Amino acid sequence: MPQSKMPADASARRAIAPVICYPPDTLPRPDQMWLDTLRADLGKVDEVLVSPREARLFRAKAGQVFRITSVEGPQVGDLNLWNADDLSEHFFSGKTRALHGTHVSTGDRMWSTLPHLRPMATIIHDTLDWYGIDAFGGGVHDVIGTRCDPHTHHLLSGEQYHHCCHSNITRALITELGIDRDVAELHAHDVLNVFMCTGFTRDTGQYFMKASPVRPGDHIEFLADINLIGALSACPGGDCSSTHSSDVAQCYPLLIEVFDPKAEALSDWAPALRNGYDRSHGL
Repeated sequence: MPQSKMPADASARRAIAPVICYPPDTLPRPDQMWLDTLRADLGKVDEVLVSPREARLFRAKAGQVFRITSVEGPQVGDLNLWNADDLSEHFFSGKTRALHGTHVSTGDRMWSTLPHLRPMATIIHDTLDWYGIDAFGGGVHDVIGTRCDPHTHHLLSGEQYHHCCHSNITRALITELGIDRDVAELHAHDVLNVFMCTGFTRDTGQYFMKASPVRPGDHIEFLADINLIGALSACPGGDCSSTHSSDVAQCYPLLIEVFDPKAEALSDWAPALRNGYDRSHGL
């Protein structure tokens, strides 16, 4: 309950119209016709199957396409991305949210951390782009949730649980890159919640999840704008209809496939450049 007395002009203050913080009008938009042409002739070069409640790493070179597909049953995934040549540059969910909104889909980009701030991957196809925003304020593929993690789980329940997406990604980094556990954990970062259906409640502003609309065969595709290492965790929440951070939910695998477009499709394309700010900071 509020502790402060409501002012006489409370209604007037609340009625002030909002202003979009970062108008996207000046952001370069991908050419969807070109992307459709690029997608029409792809050759698969790799695939990785992510087991339920686990994570796997994959690599995609600049100009390659990677696809994440639901297989066997409805399942959400937590996606991390790093510059394959410099792990300190990674996906920046907060800035992606500020530029594109709480949920992303075809034509939106996954932006990297400062000072680089450039596209890491562009969403070029999404079989769930029809979903939009539902009556509860929920949407698919969110950049508002941080990732389920064992520290928050312990804070709320006092339990030790090791298959949160944060731990899954940490183990994958250790196993597949051979780096130290404590270093690996620091590289796990806020995610794109692939296929997850989420939003904020209208009355209390609380983050909510609901059953994902994803079904086997649904997929989301990305064009790698730079050389990437990715990690995908098949979340222990399954379709996130009721719980996460537990072994209760029914969970399914997720498939990652990497494709080469035809060379001629990329003849006028170049990897994304680092942000052009001179970093003088007024000094």
